[in-house]
Amino acid sequence: MAKQQTDYTEENIRSLDWKEHIRLRPGMYIGKLGDGSAADDGIYVLVKEIIDNSIDEFVMGNGKRINIKIKDGVTYVRDFGRGIPLGKVVDCVSKINTGGKYDSKAFKKSVGLNGVGTKAVNALAEHFIVESYRDGEKKRAVFKYGELIEESDIEKTDERNGTFIEFIPDSEIFKNYKFRAAYLEKLFWNYCYLNRGLAIYFNGEKFLSENGLKDLLEDNMESEALYPIIHLEGEDIEVAITHVRSYGENYYSFVNGQHTTQGGTHLSEFRGSVAKVIKDFYGKNYDAVDIRQSIVAAVSVKVIEPVFESQTKTKLGSQEIEPNGKSMRAFINDFLKVKLDNFLHKHSETAEILEKKIKQSEKERKELSGIRKLARERAKKASLHNKKLRDCRAHYNDTKNDKRKESTIFITEGDSASGSITKSRDVNTQAVFSLRGKPLNSYGLTKKVVYENEEFNLLQAALNIEDGIEGLRYNNVVIATDADVDGMHIRLLLLTFFLQFFPELVRGGHVYILQTPLFRVRNKKETRYCYSEEERVDAIANLGKNPEITRFKGLGEISPDEFKNFIGDEIRLDPVIIGKDAKIEDVLQFYMGKNTQDRQEFIIDNLRIEEAVIATED
Repeated sequence: MAKQQTDYTEENIRSLDWKEHIRLRPGMYIGKLGDGSAADDGIYVLVKEIIDNSIDEFVMGNGKRINIKIKDGVTYVRDFGRGIPLGKVVDCVSKINTGGKYDSKAFKKSVGLNGVGTKAVNALAEHFIVESYRDGEKKRAVFKYGELIEESDIEKTDERNGTFIEFIPDSEIFKNYKFRAAYLEKLFWNYCYLNRGLAIYFNGEKFLSENGLKDLLEDNMESEALYPIIHLEGEDIEVAITHVRSYGENYYSFVNGQHTTQGGTHLSEFRGSVAKVIKDFYGKNYDAVDIRQSIVAAVSVKVIEPVFESQTKTKLGSQEIEPNGKSMRAFINDFLKVKLDNFLHKHSETAEILEKKIKQSEKERKELSGIRKLARERAKKASLHNKKLRDCRAHYNDTKNDKRKESTIFITEGDSASGSITKSRDVNTQAVFSLRGKPLNSYGLTKKVVYENEEFNLLQAALNIEDGIEGLRYNNVVIATDADVDGMHIRLLLLTFFLQFFPELVRGGHVYILQTPLFRVRNKKETRYCYSEEERVDAIANLGKNPEITRFKGLGEISPDEFKNFIGDEIRLDPVIIGKDAKIEDVLQFYMGKNTQDRQEFIIDNLRIEEAVIATED
């Protein structure tokens, strides 16, 4: 049977204006949309695109303060730079590929390069206002969905020079979005670490750094440093390095003040150069894996006309520090070869501690090598015969599959719960891993337990994280347990496993908690799912007399048809975030160490809340 052909004529050719194209293909400009549960969701990119322009002003020596307020979904940003030239205010926020960043004299090492960012915010906002203040005059323009609806004449003002932006994300594009303070605060702190002397005021709270990347490591150290932070600076480069008492490698990388969360050429060369310089210093052929085990480091470089791999600028692609200039490898290696080598020669105590750590990592790696080999064989054999993993068709590390970034694995316990999720899931992007009973409490144990414990070994193999998260097969790792005491305990045990042995999985924003409804309230016309006691009370009030109320005590009690609602487009995920002031060591000790009076009081206080909910229901 011949395929039916579709006519292809002049009528099929469309020309879109700038705002239509952005609204039709927002992913090209801001990455994924999301609802605010992940740090790279679109609403944060919108905020960042506006602030990037203010940062560029500071870098060029204009304006030491940025005021930011986010309230009820409205974002306000006021900087005190030079202000947009008044005759070009409308053009700069509504004409694609228009801006000052094309003039390398005005912005030599800028964050924003393509003249797109602010226009994308404007097009994706249901309400957008820009005001520019320059030398006693101001200009104002108001937009709706990128369409200019009001433009003032240039008029007198007493405002200090600078720019003011106000916008509301389009709720039709960013559905059910919610700004999370932890993500915003991390963004603002990074700006300050990279721009010493810059003061950011967010909803009245002041963010300021005096020691740059040294402050960044000190503020984000999740366990005790083995030696004082090595802080090195040069022209267009700054690094901070130490080692801690935990597993994995933890890096913060930046280009022109942009947090490159996916790394890039500068981070690759930094990792390689650190290992090479340290090997040369000790005159021993240590394995790079042992040198970098437990490292915590930050690197920031300034690049003229950097090339990023996407508009969101999360991965650097530049091979050179400037067009036709020194290679990135030579630039970073030459810097570390002098600065890091000199530092270690001058600080012999630090050098001794570092070498002791390297030898310890080497010893543990060699002791584990035999166990790892057997564990891999067991995992491979088990995967052929058991049903613990119901895989999906998309994998995070499959670069040919555009769906890889959407891939999710649900970790659940019990046949009924895993059965409900398996029958409800999208087989293209969602996998299910079923635990058998409660996992082992791994707090305080060595990595040997990961290979000797069958559950942990199979989970590690399913995620493909034995050698780091570069091979992670699923972008989202979702813990899906019952909302009861046993479920909470399993959740804690899994988080302990990840934080103890694979903290970079949590730091990278890959771990989430699945929220499922506690109640279903319905009458003959409408059904409402309630995730809290407050939602239940509101549903009862709105659905009239004597609605049917069901309390879900376990995931297995929710039918597959209903479960589709909770792991589909309307999925509710709570990200697991390591707070700026939280140290993994302290968190694990509190929750999973020997019982303490503080923890007992904490549990009792939180149980009272749960008891109140249950009592109301009964």
